[in-house]
Amino acid sequence: MTNQEHEPLPDEERREFSAETGSLWRLTLTPLTWAMHLVLCYATISLACARQLFPVEVARLGLIGASVLALGFICWQGWRAVRQWNVLTTGVLTHPNGKAEDRHRFLGHAATLIAVISAIGTVYTTLPLLLLEGCR
Repeated sequence: MTNQEHEPLPDEERREFSAETGSLWRLTLTPLTWAMHLVLCYATISLACARQLFPVEVARLGLIGASVLALGFICWQGWRAVRQWNVLTTGVLTHPNGKAEDRHRFLGHAATLIAVISAIGTVYTTLPLLLLEGCR
């Protein structure tokens, strides 16, 4: 058997795609978490400040807790993506003659970068909660 890749059979293609489903979810989960966190923060603070439905301090503390949860989830997904990328054990960053395993690692690389961006966005969304005291 050679080391070259052959044209995949339909059954092999289905198996490969189903194996990559987790990678595709990992690509979308971290930015989705960031977006949900952003909407939650804006909606909660606007309800606390404009509608005065609950005290601002309660909203801040609750949102800081939600921020910790969001960052924890993003970091966990990022760590899983780093493990899929496998750069820590192989040390190989690029694969000029990409094979199926290299594409799998690329999805891990992309998910890692998206997780980093999502974590930075979540931190920047959380900073006003930590630095500002009231609604004015």
